[in-house]
Amino acid sequence: MKGGDLHWIWSPYALYQEIDYVYGIRAYENGEGFTNAQSALNLVENFMNMAYLWLAHVSRSPLAPLVGFSSVVMTLSKTVLYWLQEYYCGGCSVGHNDFTTLFIYWVVPNGLWLLVPSFILARLGGDIAASLRTTEKAQKKKAAGKNQ
Repeated sequence: MKGGDLHWIWSPYALYQEIDYVYGIRAYENGEGFTNAQSALNLVENFMNMAYLWLAHVSRSPLAPLVGFSSVVMTLSKTVLYWLQEYYCGGCSVGHNDFTTLFIYWVVPNGLWLLVPSFILARLGGDIAASLRTTEKAQKKKAAGKNQ
C-alpha cells in the first residue's frame, strides 16, 4: 500500500487503492476482512492452477481438466461475489468514482475477470462433458456385449 516499505514494487497500485477502497488503506484501517479472505482463497486457487499445469503438461493426467475446472470456478465465483458485493452495498467501495474512472479502472479490468474465466470454464466443461459422453458410450457398448 501507499506508504508501505514495499510500495516501490507496486507503485501503480497507489492509483488503484484510491479507485477501489476494498484494496485501500481505509479497508485496512477499518479491519475489513474481505481482502484478506479473498487473498487466502487466491492462494488456494493458485496452488490449484499450478496443479492443473502440472497435471496437464507434465504428467498428462486425465484429472487435469477437473482440477482446472474447479480452479476457474473459484476465480469466477470470487469475481461474481465481488461485483455483487458492490451492487448490494450501493457501490460502497467504488461508488465515489466518476463514470469514466470507474469504467476504465474498475469495470474493464474486473469485467475481464468475468469473461476470461467464463471462456476457460466453457472449454474445460466441454472437455469434461465430452470425456463423460465417451466413457458412457464405451460402458454401454461393453454392457451390450455382455448381454448378448
